[in-house]
Amino acid sequence: MAGERSRAVSDRATGAVLGSAAGDALGAGYEFTNPGPDREIAMKGGGGFGWAPGEWTDDTQMAVAILDVIATGSSDLDAIASNFLAWYEAGPADVGNQTSSVLGSAAIPEDLAVVAVAFMDANPEAAGNGALMRTGPVALAALDDRTEIAGLAGSIASLTHAHPDSVAACVLWSLAIQEAITTAEPDQAFDWEAAIRNGLEHVAEDRQEKWDALITEAVIGPPAVFKEKNGWVVKAFQAALSAIVNTPEPVEQPSDHLRDALIAAVRIGHDTDTVAAIAGALLGARWGAGAIPGEWNTLIHGDR
Repeated sequence: MAGERSRAVSDRATGAVLGSAAGDALGAGYEFTNPGPDREIAMKGGGGFGWAPGEWTDDTQMAVAILDVIATGSSDLDAIASNFLAWYEAGPADVGNQTSSVLGSAAIPEDLAVVAVAFMDANPEAAGNGALMRTGPVALAALDDRTEIAGLAGSIASLTHAHPDSVAACVLWSLAIQEAITTAEPDQAFDWEAAIRNGLEHVAEDRQEKWDALITEAVIGPPAVFKEKNGWVVKAFQAALSAIVNTPEPVEQPSDHLRDALIAAVRIGHDTDTVAAIAGALLGARWGAGAIPGEWNTLIHGDR
């Protein structure tokens, strides 16, 4: 029984990573568009950067930069920062504006967090979704320690996105991923809203009431109301959560919820790859890698 439990947790941990990559690759071809309700959503590639079918974008590339360090048993921030800088210096096809500004201004990994704070001070309203999009692997560093996950999520976010809203969003999402990986049961309902709210105690006290209200808005939905400005971390968070909780779980095959919710996330429009990548990390953490459709698995690929 313990072995089965261990395998299930491992499958869901893998799902958090692959689910995010799947959402990213699915949404890549629709970025900055508004797919209609009757438009087919498929891993077709294309988009503004000419992605190949199934190719992931900067969302997953940066998540891999985090995962590479966590996979060694480390959560060293300088090592993660070094990976970010190496990735940026290699000239990726797509880099978010805030991420580019910060990475382009740091000479060494140890400078990154300081540069991110300077960016925030100079641009106090800037809180892009570039940290939330890559937070999927963070929970894997300490599945049995929610306090450590919260601290790590905030610290990794702050390497490029030091705004309190970016930190709060990454803390809440990472802790929900941890809860899904460690507690979800395939034949029992999973309370998505509660999993997000359970992280509020780890958010700065002066931000808890605000985020409690933002969660309520997302749950009420509908997802389409979060189309505008979802390049902002708050709207991206709400869009992803709304797509998850407002997509019905099929009675005959509940795990198809992962597929259906990712399609719903893409249908929201605008920053489609990032919203779906964010949603995919949590969906994969609940449903596991086995829930990712086979036709998607055969296509998913990308640079590191």
